[in-house]
Amino acid sequence: MLSTFFCSQQMDTHRQISTNVPKLHVLVVDEDEAARCGCIEIAEALGYKAEGIVRLDKVASTLALFPTDIVLIDLPRRSNSNLESVEELHTLFPRISIIAMAPLNSASAALAALHRGASDYLNKPFTVDELASALERAGTHRHIDSETRLLRDRLKLQDGMGRMIGRSPQMEKLYRILAKVAQSTHPVLILGESGTGKEMVARTIHTFGPNAEKPFLPVDCGSLVPTLVESELFGYVKGAFTGANHSKDGLLVAAGNGTVFLDEIGELTLDLQAKLLRALQEKEVRPVGSTHRVPIKARILMATNRDLADMVERGAFRKDLYYRLNVVNLRLPPLRDRKEDIPLLVAHFLNKIHRAHPGRFSIHDDALRALTLYDWPGNVRELENAVEHGATMVTGGEIQVGDLPKPLQQQALARLREATAAGGEDNTAPGQEIVPLAVRERNEIFRAIEVTNGDKLMAAKLLGIGKTTLYRKLKEYEAADARRAN
Repeated sequence: MLSTFFCSQQMDTHRQISTNVPKLHVLVVDEDEAARCGCIEIAEALGYKAEGIVRLDKVASTLALFPTDIVLIDLPRRSNSNLESVEELHTLFPRISIIAMAPLNSASAALAALHRGASDYLNKPFTVDELASALERAGTHRHIDSETRLLRDRLKLQDGMGRMIGRSPQMEKLYRILAKVAQSTHPVLILGESGTGKEMVARTIHTFGPNAEKPFLPVDCGSLVPTLVESELFGYVKGAFTGANHSKDGLLVAAGNGTVFLDEIGELTLDLQAKLLRALQEKEVRPVGSTHRVPIKARILMATNRDLADMVERGAFRKDLYYRLNVVNLRLPPLRDRKEDIPLLVAHFLNKIHRAHPGRFSIHDDALRALTLYDWPGNVRELENAVEHGATMVTGGEIQVGDLPKPLQQQALARLREATAAGGEDNTAPGQEIVPLAVRERNEIFRAIEVTNGDKLMAAKLLGIGKTTLYRKLKEYEAADARRAN
């Protein structure tokens, strides 16, 4: 029976679906009983649960009784009704993987099915292995999609992802991408300014990936001389150079199925770039001094704060390696573009300090506001250093503006002055009434308080007067207003 609808091939009933994919449910929709039963028989032999129906209009009611992960749909040569059903099924059940079965030489029908929501297709007649591969692809995709969805649901209850902190739109977008990238083993290029947390992103990808229990091995390509980078990555054999008294596996081999993180990839020499490209393409390395190649299984993540496209134009970076790395890239937002994350980051750093040292620290609202007015050229790393500086200089348990680094204080005050100038220009023209100095002083004081959102300490600093003087003036104004009211 099977030979009529499948290319002649002995069926290996001992082959099972990948152990990484849970047992899935398959629904076969085909009017031809022999073909339908053949697909069911093969799916069950591969470890799936399978069911079959004749008519597509029964799919919805069948899915209510038979939870389904994968649907195999026959596309008759002379009918478009099943194509419409593919689109409808994809709309109603977007999480179900649809595999279209099209007659040989019906490429247009197969492409139309893909366009309308099918995830894969098979040309009849197909071999047992072709069906098995299509089911396994669908099952793997289903598994990754499920894991990604669970990860996104978990992240909604957290302030970030892994050790990453932030709930700004930029970080939410980054988390969504990371949730997908983490489930694969493809190389990833991480781009961003210094201090944005590129290594933390790499560790997050590893932690949420399928091989989280395997090693994570970082390499700073910018801090090692080229010869050391080569021996660290690729390993060496005994006698390869002076001091090589024994053979040593490189990190790409030692990591096994783990992750190797190459930081500052833009610092590699052109010669090392060529060797890295070969390692990525061939999945093997040649240790220094050896004539034999060793296979590698590690996932490779790379990061740089340099403009690789510009380096390619200048001939400082290999074009072929750049294109090989640029398949999947993540660009991290600088801290100045996500300042709404600063309070969460500060709270995280204060908790970190509390765990390392006795005593609990907090931060005054004035100091927190000053942090949000700063541009942070050093990004998150500079923010952490600023919080540590404040915790070191504080005399009580609460960090004040004066405890923060001086450059930060100066820029914050400058920003406040700019805001005041923009919102309070002197509009007195020649011929207009002269405003008494006492009235102008009062107006300036209340305008400074308004500009600083009620922050009296920052307003006093902006006006160049002491906090005591400001409070005394405010009490005088309050008493004068009360006298006038009476």
